[in-house]
Amino acid sequence: MALSVCVFCSSSDAVDARYVRLAEEVGTAVAARGWTLVSGGEHVSMMGAVAAAARAAGGQTVGIVSDSLLHRADRDSDRLVVARGMSARKQRMCDEADALLALPGGLGTCDEIFTAWTERMVGAHAKPLVLLDPDNHFGGLLDWVADARARGFVTERSLAAVRHVRTVADALDTCAGRLPAATTR
Repeated sequence: MALSVCVFCSSSDAVDARYVRLAEEVGTAVAARGWTLVSGGEHVSMMGAVAAAARAAGGQTVGIVSDSLLHRADRDSDRLVVARGMSARKQRMCDEADALLALPGGLGTCDEIFTAWTERMVGAHAKPLVLLDPDNHFGGLLDWVADARARGFVTERSLAAVRHVRTVADALDTCAGRLPAATTR
């Protein structure tokens, strides 16, 4: 089954090279499955690496860039969409995808995760939402969410809506609806 997978990830040039390599590995693996990659449409850092690797492996890419970031646009995208503002960009990225995959990232990535997570909880979509986390980058965030659950602010159903995995293979299998065994942080 040919899927489209939206990858949320960093556009910061300050990230360690291992994260750029992770993005490249994801892009290559998405293309190897014959899937389309949807990204934030910038040519820099992890965001640029995931798309370039997908194309290098023969995959199709859709870049969705905010009009305010057009100067950073990935003009090599097979399809480049310019969205009016960051909220419209996030919405379009989610709309274009069958599954949502977050790699380690910063505030923008967390914003994308929480928007997609919240929309899933209110029934706006039922797409898989996966955190690919080989080195426990999201550990503190997930601890905070678990604490919010313990305090009654988050339901068990909400916690179960996000899958936390360690490997690219598990992440893509989860995107395809084949859930790996639960992992611990």
